Amino acid sequence: MSNVIKSFQYVAMEDSKLVELPAPPVLKQEQLQDGELTEEQQLELDNLMQMKDQILQDAESFAEEQVRAAMDEAAAIRQQTQAEIEAWWDERRQLDQETIEQAMDRGFEQGYQEGLARAEAELRQQYDSMLQEASQILEQSYVLKQQIIQESEPFLIELSCSIAEKIVDRQLTLESEWVIELIQKVLSRRREKGIIALCVSPSQFSYIQDAREELLLHLDSQAELQIIPDASVQDRGCVIRSSFGSIDARIDTQLNEIKNALRQVALRSEGS
Repeated sequence: MSNVIKSFQYVAMEDSKLVELPAPPVLKQEQLQDGELTEEQQLELDNLMQMKDQILQDAESFAEEQVRAAMDEAAAIRQQTQAEIEAWWDERRQLDQETIEQAMDRGFEQGYQEGLARAEAELRQQYDSMLQEASQILEQSYVLKQQIIQESEPFLIELSCSIAEKIVDRQLTLESEWVIELIQKVLSRRREKGIIALCVSPSQFSYIQDAREELLLHLDSQAELQIIPDASVQDRGCVIRSSFGSIDARIDTQLNEIKNALRQVALRSEGS
């Protein structure tokens, strides 16, 4: 705030007028003693009284004007001073508000950055935790998968063989000549002489007996084929016996061999 110093209005000595009162008349001793004034003296005295009253009135008017001027000046100074004080306070309030806003902005930005860093740290921690948990679940799932496979392999083998047996039986039912082809392939492997016994299921004896001539084409000319019904052959397969040994070509026997081979593979996989 600027200090305003202004002087009151004043009247310079050169601007003021000095009023010189005329010297009072000198009365003669005898006139004062008698108490009577001449007409000229009375007139001069009246003039002096009027001049005195005028001087007093002028002095009073001048004093009033000076007082009013001083009051107006003081009011103007007070108004200007009040305006400057209010301007100063407005400036201070604006500066304080800007300072507060800047502090709030800095605090907000700092809080935002801290919150962002804290949120990123928490999210990263949650992500690492979830990733670790997912890795554990994946590992457990792999172990569980292997366990389920190992536990299911025997059942799957039995189921697969059972399905295969039904499929083969169904195929043999639909294509009965397939039995003849199977026996022909087995006989073709045994180019032997002497008696060859072909053991078949009793239910298939007549059918295979009718195909005797066709089967002889797959034997040595010096071999003798005997077709024998055998109750141990339960399916449409056969058992071939000769002096060199026997061949078990029963369907269930072949399926059992396949089943045992699958079990051996499963055991090796479990061991590894």
